[in-house]
Amino acid sequence: MLEGRRILLVVSGGIAAYKALELVRRLRERGARVRAILTRAGAEFVTPLSLSALTEDKVYGELFSLTDEAEMGHIQLSRDADLLVVAPASADILAKMAAGLADDLATTALLATDKPVLAAPAMNVRMWEHPATRANLATLQARGLRLVGPGEGAMACGEFGPGRMAEPAEILAAIEGFFRSGGRLAGLRALVTSGPTHEPIDPVRYIANRSSGRQGHAIAQALAEAGAETLLVSGPVSLPDPPGVRVERVETAQQMLDACLAALPVAVAVCAAAVADWRVAGLANQKIKKEEGRLPSLSLTENPDVLASLARAGDSRPRLLVGFAAETEQVVAHATAKRLRKGCDWILANDVGPDSGTFGGAENEIHLIDAEGSETWPRMDKRAVATLLAERIARHLHGEAAA
Repeated sequence: MLEGRRILLVVSGGIAAYKALELVRRLRERGARVRAILTRAGAEFVTPLSLSALTEDKVYGELFSLTDEAEMGHIQLSRDADLLVVAPASADILAKMAAGLADDLATTALLATDKPVLAAPAMNVRMWEHPATRANLATLQARGLRLVGPGEGAMACGEFGPGRMAEPAEILAAIEGFFRSGGRLAGLRALVTSGPTHEPIDPVRYIANRSSGRQGHAIAQALAEAGAETLLVSGPVSLPDPPGVRVERVETAQQMLDACLAALPVAVAVCAAAVADWRVAGLANQKIKKEEGRLPSLSLTENPDVLASLARAGDSRPRLLVGFAAETEQVVAHATAKRLRKGCDWILANDVGPDSGTFGGAENEIHLIDAEGSETWPRMDKRAVATLLAERIARHLHGEAAA
């Protein structure tokens, strides 16, 4: 799959730098040609000798090395690759990339490149959640930076949370997905729904759910990166718009359905939004006042079913219609019944129970269910799930068997 592909790997500082060695080994096993830039901070964790032995090439580190510049100038180094991978991508190097700084070989190569860049962030949870890091990531993603991870777990600093670098297998899957699906959906239109819906009770209160929109937004970005003209219909979320994706924001289930029907026809529709099943009948025009000893009574009515409505769209029905099933028990059985009931082609089922970490989390475990049965994907970052799904969609629409 990666035979002859040229990867420029940038290894920045952080304890996760040791994972870069395993990533190089796996890339080389699949036939990729790997060159490495090791920052000064990165060299505190892994040695140039280790990287050189695994890449079977020289390791670059100094911007002002006359020897290195004579052999492989930093401009050529930055462009003589099919893909640049930053792993680990520390908070420091992401900040420098966002600011356009070029104060060492790594940042100069990243600023001078005309090739795509994939980053695997790795940092303390507080650094990951800091507004400065979030702003830097939003800036970089708007420019087209691709991300894999980070995951959530225990860290070397003793804290627990998001910020842990993706495992080499996940980064490898993202790299393979980039080369496999890049451009394969060009000329096709895609529709994705994402996030929750907010169903008003009165002008200040509403019914909602815990969906963050991470998975739907990641799928929209992956389809756009695969070349599809992608519309994302998003409920209320706090996420930045995916680069290269047209976004229409809605609040209620009815608004989401109207936007989806207006977008038809499309080649593929992925309904990843967690649409509220019910809304309040008889919406109050004014805020409902609290009265001592008296509880308000809410009458609920069923919301329109976005997925089932798209399945019944006649000649405008998407060629491939994919739904999601958020379950807390008997995940595959309930999702299998839902696929038949809704009339969609695929259902992606996931466990959203309180111990799963799926709603609002960075990872997901998917069961893909179609007319032939079901298959379980390993637990992975939601962006890796999106990349794999985009690849499967491309294969299906091109009439190819699943790998």
